[in-house]
Amino acid sequence: MSVSYSNIFANIPNRLPEELFETVLKTDHVRIERIVSRNHSTKADHWYDQDWDEWVLLLQGEAKLRYKNCLEDIVLNPGDYLLIPAHTLHRVEWTDRKIDTIWLAIHMTDKVTTDC
Repeated sequence: MSVSYSNIFANIPNRLPEELFETVLKTDHVRIERIVSRNHSTKADHWYDQDWDEWVLLLQGEAKLRYKNCLEDIVLNPGDYLLIPAHTLHRVEWTDRKIDTIWLAIHMTDKVTTDC
């Protein structure tokens, strides 16, 4: 296995008409992804419905997530993280207008358990 080195905040394009999704690492059961959002949101009629659990950490910027069956939206700031269980309908309502919103997302095909 070769050593891999990069910087999560580097190599962000100047033009970003759509969200940028980049796989950082992938195994049979885990995919780690960098997502860069620049004042982006999920299309109005679309809800993400994934077959896997997703853990996200907001590294920079700000974002608001909405779950379809939840009364309250979740505003994420740098350092905030959450687990989105498989088949939880969700969407991004908005991301920061002033600075790129950078996420670290970990997609897991094995069932996840948490302490809470």
